[in-house]
Amino acid sequence: MADGNILMGVIGRPHGVRGLLRVQSYTEDAAGLSRYNPLLDERGRRWTLTWKGDGVAELRDEDGVAVPDRTAAEKLVNLRLYAPRARMPATAADDYYIADLIGLLARDPDGGELGRVAAVHDYGAGTSLEIVAEGASLMVPFTRAVVPVVDVEGGRITIHAPDEIEMREIETGEKAA
Repeated sequence: MADGNILMGVIGRPHGVRGLLRVQSYTEDAAGLSRYNPLLDERGRRWTLTWKGDGVAELRDEDGVAVPDRTAAEKLVNLRLYAPRARMPATAADDYYIADLIGLLARDPDGGELGRVAAVHDYGAGTSLEIVAEGASLMVPFTRAVVPVVDVEGGRITIHAPDEIEMREIETGEKAA
């Protein structure tokens, strides 16, 4: 997330010689990325995306000028595309945008502070939260058993760590012996 914006997609490699680009969409329905036009990049430039095929899009700048050729398209590889959080649809109960979780205060079941959510990771085996406190970090699975309370409005989560996770790591920055 950058300045209240949510990462919606990333430009990949060029497709052909006419300025088309492969785009990785992070929307539920990949084709839905264009519904968030105009999209913003890290520098605040506005882009309009039009799908031309499966995962292939035309990108136009804020003046309506399309990326003209492969050389120009190559300069946009890895460009991150964002949409303002305010344009996102409301979530259902127990659904969260990753951006809503970042920065929440993590507490243990007794109310003790563990740190703050610094990142949300998903490497394919399930989502994990990275909790950071004074340089130490702890990864916990983002499941109802481990994170039984998510209070976005209240700015906190409760972590009930499984026995396999040593809470001492986050408290002291050291692994238990």
